[in-house]
Amino acid sequence: MTINPQLYYLCSRMTYQQTLDYLFTKLPMYSRIGVAAFKDDLTNTIALCEALGNPHKKLRCIHVAGTNGKGSTSHMLAAILQSAGYKTGLYTSPHLKDFRERIKIDGEMIKEDFVVDFVERIKPLILSLEPSFFEITVAMAFDYFVKEAIDIAVIEVGLGGRLDSTNVITPLLSVITNIGWDHMNMLGNSLEKIAYEKAGIIKQGVPVVIGETLPETKDVFIDKAAQENAPLVIATDHFYVVDWHENAFSLQITLVNKANEAHVGYELDLQGIYQLKNVVTVLESVKQLQKQGWDIKEAAIQKGLRYTKNITGFYGRWDIVHREPLLVLDVGHNEDGIKQITEQIEITDHANLHIVIGLVKDKEVDKVLKLLPAHATYYFTKAQIPRALPEDQLAMKGNSIGLAGNHYPDVNTALQQALDHAAKKDMILVCGSVFVVGEVVSFK
Repeated sequence: MTINPQLYYLCSRMTYQQTLDYLFTKLPMYSRIGVAAFKDDLTNTIALCEALGNPHKKLRCIHVAGTNGKGSTSHMLAAILQSAGYKTGLYTSPHLKDFRERIKIDGEMIKEDFVVDFVERIKPLILSLEPSFFEITVAMAFDYFVKEAIDIAVIEVGLGGRLDSTNVITPLLSVITNIGWDHMNMLGNSLEKIAYEKAGIIKQGVPVVIGETLPETKDVFIDKAAQENAPLVIATDHFYVVDWHENAFSLQITLVNKANEAHVGYELDLQGIYQLKNVVTVLESVKQLQKQGWDIKEAAIQKGLRYTKNITGFYGRWDIVHREPLLVLDVGHNEDGIKQITEQIEITDHANLHIVIGLVKDKEVDKVLKLLPAHATYYFTKAQIPRALPEDQLAMKGNSIGLAGNHYPDVNTALQQALDHAAKKDMILVCGSVFVVGEVVSFK
C-alpha cells in the first residue's frame, strides 16, 4: 500500500530533521516557489494565533519594515535592548544557514525540541488551514516568545507590511527604514504604492519612526500616520552622521543630535557604509523607546552597536570573512542594495575585483546587472532553489552588457574559481541574494 507523505507527516511524530523537511517542502515557501506562497490576507495567521491563545497580544514589540536595512536595524535594536538588560526576542527572515536563525532570544536560536513540539501541536490546523511556511514561522515565534517570558521582541516584516503575517501585532513602536524598488509584482509598480504597503504597519496611536523619505513617499507616511493618529518622527530630522571612517574590523562614526548639537562617537561592527543610514534610524527608535520609559542607557547603546554581530549572530552585510584576498559576503539583491554595494566597492582598497553573483528570476535582473562595475571578473552562479535564475542565462545577460566571466553550477564552485584566480591584494565579493550568501561554506 502506498502511504501518502502528507498524511505520514500529519499522523506520526517527526524528528527535528523530518520537521524541517516538512516545513521546507510541504508548505508553500516564498524562497522556493515565489509569489504563489504569498497570502494576500491575514486570515490564516489570525486563525493560528487564536488557536494558540493569541500570543501576539501578550507581547511588547517593535515592528520593523522597509525595502532595505530592516534586518540590520532589527539586529542593532535587539543588541541594544539586550545590552540594556532586557530579555529580547528577535524574529527575522529569511535565514542564511539554519532555520532557527529566524527566531532568537538574547542571541540564542530557538530550541529544536520547541520547533518539533510546535509543529506537532498544530498538525490539525495545518491540515485544515493549509498555511504557508511563513505563516507557521510567525505563529511559532509569537508562541515561543510568550512561553519564554521575554521582555520585548523586535519583529521584522517579511514582505511589504500591510498584508505581511507579522502585521497582526500592535507594537509599542513601528519603524520603516526606507522605500525602494523591490517585489513590485506584489507591492506595486510605483514608489507610492510600495510605500502604501509598508505604511500598513502604522497602527492607531502607535509612534512611528521613518528612517528615510523620498518626495514620492513622504506624504504617504504623513497621511497614514494622521489617519491612525500615530505620532510620526523622521529620523533624519533629529540625527545625522557628520564624520565616519573604517578600520579593519569596524565602522567609526560621529553622530550629531540636532536638538542640542551634541556630537557622540559610536563604533559599529557592521561595516558597510549603508549602516550610516540605519544607525540614524536605530538611534531615533531608541529615543522613542526611552520616552516610553524603557531604561536604555548610553552604555547599552554603545555596547549594542559595537557588538551587534556577536550579540545577535547577524552576518552577511558587507561581511569580511577572509583577507588576502579580501572576501566579502553581502546579501544585497535589489537595485538599492546593489547601488550601496557598488558605493562600498569604490571606497574599499583592492587591486582586481572578482564578483560571484547569483540572482532570482523574479528580481529586476537586467536593472541590477547594469549597476555592477564593468571592470570586474564575474563568476555567474545560482543558489540551489527553484526561483534561482539559471547560471547560463545570467551569464548570457551579463556578458551581453560587458560583464566578462564564466558560469558555474553552484556557489562554492564559483567561489573556488574566484579564489584560485585572485591575488592577495584582490577583492572577491559574493552577492545577489540571501540564498547565494547562505550557501557559502563557512569561513568563520
